[in-house]
Amino acid sequence: MLTPLLISIIFLLAGFVQGVTGFGSALVAIPLLSLVIDIKGAIPLCILNSLVITTYLSLKMRRHLDIQKILPLCIAAVPGIIIGSTLLKRVGSTYIRITLGILLIAYSLYSLFSSPKPRTLHKAWSYVAGFLSGAIGAAFSAGGPPTIIYTAMNDWKKDTIKATLSGFFLFNSYLIAAVHAIEGLTTIEIFTYFMISAPFVLLGTVLGTICYGKIPRELYLQIIFAFLTAMGIIMIIS
Repeated sequence: MLTPLLISIIFLLAGFVQGVTGFGSALVAIPLLSLVIDIKGAIPLCILNSLVITTYLSLKMRRHLDIQKILPLCIAAVPGIIIGSTLLKRVGSTYIRITLGILLIAYSLYSLFSSPKPRTLHKAWSYVAGFLSGAIGAAFSAGGPPTIIYTAMNDWKKDTIKATLSGFFLFNSYLIAAVHAIEGLTTIEIFTYFMISAPFVLLGTVLGTICYGKIPRELYLQIIFAFLTAMGIIMIIS
């Protein structure tokens, strides 16, 4: 009985984090879940709960969803996932993970302390971000940063940023969940844990969304870059 309770508490916290930022649930959940259950079960469980999070956030932010902003990211992510799963895994993953972590930390700290002015990026960059997110996600289970950086660099309102992230991660979550189901990674035990923890992750997401509504855009971007710094550190030490 203790394991389902701990899993539920972990996802309550993970849902809250993504409710505030629009991403980051895996950043919170995976390290903590690995202390409670096997990592091979933690990943599909996290993906299942991300379906709850991203579905809720996409519905909540539906007025700000722009298919023209989200579709290029999703289209480019598909070949990225295919290439990432075949090519990047053949390269020294440790070196690539460390390099990506260093770049994330450097860019995030630069953005935190220099406050670069937002700009309107060319649409081609959305395909680059989507492709890299798919490739890195397939190879290292950490594909969020390219899309997060792309949305944060644009001169968009914070609602547009969060809605775009939510729509993109919704697509990725359902795609990955389908693959996990086909490959048999989502076992009965994992699905049982999901059914138990789903109400808690939803509650956390709702509470995080309430807090998000009280955060100005500048602080919101600072929170994003702080989490990207944390992601970079985790990539380096993992």
